[in-house]
Amino acid sequence: MQLHYWWWIVALALGIAELATGTFYLLVLALAGGAGGLVALSGASLNAQLLVAAAVAAVGTVMVRRFIGRGRPKQGPPESNPDILLDIGSRIQIPSWRTPSATSASYRGAQWSVELAAEEQGEPAEPGEYVIRRVVGSRLIVGRERGGQA
Repeated sequence: MQLHYWWWIVALALGIAELATGTFYLLVLALAGGAGGLVALSGASLNAQLLVAAAVAAVGTVMVRRFIGRGRPKQGPPESNPDILLDIGSRIQIPSWRTPSATSASYRGAQWSVELAAEEQGEPAEPGEYVIRRVVGSRLIVGRERGGQA
């Protein structure tokens, strides 16, 4: 069997695997196998076939990485990401402040250390309802609700 047939078989197998798994990287490898098959069909040496297949795979992988990376929203640090910590954006009642920027309060049936967010530390901390902005370890970083946003 001629070498280009093996390239087509590899490309077809990788294409089928791509359909089964749903990752674009196998599609890139299938395209690289197809490119290797075209070079083999033209009568080039095995080194040229491997070189073209590797180049197509490398370029395709970089393109997929850029394509996938562009579609993802930029996420902030985990302690302020509401997709990771569901407490962010929740409201907490602060009965009193021990220091101008720190206290403890009951939240979800447990005592938590509470700190005022850095951007609000110049303002007087008054008892009342606050919104959780970040969770750092066992500390809740809170702030007043501003303009309807947490």
